[in-house]
Amino acid sequence: MTTTPLPYVKMNGAGNDFIILRVDTPGFDLSADTVRRLCGRDTGPGCDQLIVIEPPSNPGETVFMRVWNADGGKVETCGNALRCVGWLLLEASAQEQAVIGTLGGPTVARRADGTRIEVDMGAPRLDWRQIPLAEEMDTRGIELQVGPVDAPLIHTPGAVSMGNPHVVFFTDRLDDDFVRGAGSLIEHHPLFPEGVNVGFAHVLSPDHIRLRVWERGAGLTLACGTGACAALVAAHRRGLTGRSATLTLDGGALAIRWDEASGHVLMTGPVVLEGTGTVTL
Repeated sequence: MTTTPLPYVKMNGAGNDFIILRVDTPGFDLSADTVRRLCGRDTGPGCDQLIVIEPPSNPGETVFMRVWNADGGKVETCGNALRCVGWLLLEASAQEQAVIGTLGGPTVARRADGTRIEVDMGAPRLDWRQIPLAEEMDTRGIELQVGPVDAPLIHTPGAVSMGNPHVVFFTDRLDDDFVRGAGSLIEHHPLFPEGVNVGFAHVLSPDHIRLRVWERGAGLTLACGTGACAALVAAHRRGLTGRSATLTLDGGALAIRWDEASGHVLMTGPVVLEGTGTVTL
């Protein structure tokens, strides 16, 4: 642990909140214990994910972003955090866009309107090996269910990687107990060697989805940007929606569009600056 205070920014995207640190050296790492302490609501500033911005690791990138979940586990990317980091970078420069590298690949953040930021999340990964799954399956509807074999409560979710793994169940069961119970059960299912984020999507119309997400390593959160992207992709592949929709999450609404020409998923939503402070690592 260092005793030198390190400044942080506290932000949220549709209620999904982050501590954002900036460091001057690439390859930054933290112990799981340190992450849990900082993310803990009673031991640190408290957040769903801890974000570190460091110098770019590839040509063309503005910065590189590292993400840890509240349980101390390092993950590939986070859509809501990308919007927050994008806003910080755009506010600090005269640029119209910023390229943010992540373990899940590079993304482009652009200013939309007001405090809304659009992030180009790239093309969804739809092959079973890209999710990844432990065995070959059609990712439009994989062989997975919760409940009795002859009368499952939810079944046959779509599987999508948005740089991190997601499954999306289509259901109108969105109550806390059900989402927590089913989400925690599926998060570490043997079918997912890297764990999985679990979405529960109720399609209200071809352009509107109500979504709740149990995040791998974070639990039930107010919003999940990559989860919203995955839900739109999974819904469109099943013929339930068009290529764009409003995703209503507990913390707010995200506009998701799966662009036909580029094949990329574009996510637009709000960011909120909550405050600043310092932490010791």
